[in-house]
Amino acid sequence: MVMEQRVLFSKGEQRKFLDLAIERLNCMSLRGILQFGFDIKYSSLKSYYIERRLISKGFFDSLCHIAKIDKGKLNFKIINGNWGQVIGGKKSRR
Repeated sequence: MVMEQRVLFSKGEQRKFLDLAIERLNCMSLRGILQFGFDIKYSSLKSYYIERRLISKGFFDSLCHIAKIDKGKLNFKIINGNWGQVIGGKKSRR
């Protein structure tokens, strides 16, 4: 199983990125992003907005392309999909 890469912003920057995308796409709210054909649930989009989850690289690239956002001006890191996961079996042996 291949884990998808994620985009890591510093604290508060992920929300600013999504706000910028909403502004550039002339959406009324966060839900308006879904009208552009993204295959993503609204609950996942809310989790991205409140920074509970990291944005997937594919969604990030598509959103930058559609909203015409220059990635060079953003401060982010690309991390592997298994970042932050517990190594299997290590935690249960106590």
